[in-house]
Amino acid sequence: MSKVLLIEPDRVLARVFKTALETSGNRVSVMTSAQAAIFEADEFQPDLIILELQLVAHSGIEFLYELRSYPEWQSIPLIIHTIVPFNEFQRSWQLLQNELGVVSYLYKPQTTLAELKKQVQLYSAVTT
Repeated sequence: MSKVLLIEPDRVLARVFKTALETSGNRVSVMTSAQAAIFEADEFQPDLIILELQLVAHSGIEFLYELRSYPEWQSIPLIIHTIVPFNEFQRSWQLLQNELGVVSYLYKPQTTLAELKKQVQLYSAVTT
């Protein structure tokens, strides 16, 4: 069983994703904002983080930089699961992968729940 921190501002989607991931045997904590997610990461100690880039107040990228500023959180795999099309940050993709630990990008409109669960299983297995 993996501990997954899901950062999703849409409460309906968050509930759907949480239910799907929990039926696969994961323990899931949902946060709707970047600041709440930072506090939760400290308490929850996730094995994997799923991040929406479109957040209120702070962007997902700001969250990612803050998260990686803590040595104990630098090795947690992170999946970007977002409504932001890949071409909007394609130039910085290598930076996101190599320096910020992003292991996968999933475009929400084209990602099934089965694919999300598969990615979680794949990348949470790396840390557990």
